[in-house]
Amino acid sequence: MTDVVIRPARPEDAAALGAVGRQTFIDTFVAGDGFAIPYPADDLAAFLDASFSPEATARKLAELGAAWWVAEGPDGALLAFANAGSNTLPHPDGRPGHMELRRLYVGKAAQGLGLGTRLLTLSLEWMEANTDGPLWIGVWSGNLKAQKLYAAHGFEKAGEYQYPVGAWLDDEFILRRG
Repeated sequence: MTDVVIRPARPEDAAALGAVGRQTFIDTFVAGDGFAIPYPADDLAAFLDASFSPEATARKLAELGAAWWVAEGPDGALLAFANAGSNTLPHPDGRPGHMELRRLYVGKAAQGLGLGTRLLTLSLEWMEANTDGPLWIGVWSGNLKAQKLYAAHGFEKAGEYQYPVGAWLDDEFILRRG
């Protein structure tokens, strides 16, 4: 899809970004044709609201030192996004001055168009220009496709942690490059 525009996210994108994030999380991790993780309904609802409500997304967009990019279709719909910022992963070698790819989400209808790779490349360039150390990514332990993509860009497993989805804890890998 050559008419997709990759651009920095704007404050007015908050509601659409939240909607894409919410639906992509559900499609990827909850749906039967995704990973079908059996999150308890209350935990999932609390996580989705805390992570992807328009208000939460607007706060994240305004965070100093973070960057967001969106892939916008010819009709103006947001198809995918990436977010990078100061490292927050719980690794003993991680520092806030290091950069972390926090999210790379491609909506189901836009998968296979190369948007994830384009957004990842842009994010990595920004992260390299704004870090004083290695780059970090947290990825769900069962998401082999994402792990393969990140490995192709020089990331290696450096640790593990548990990522909260409400009170549910997902097993995650910490990946590092550099």
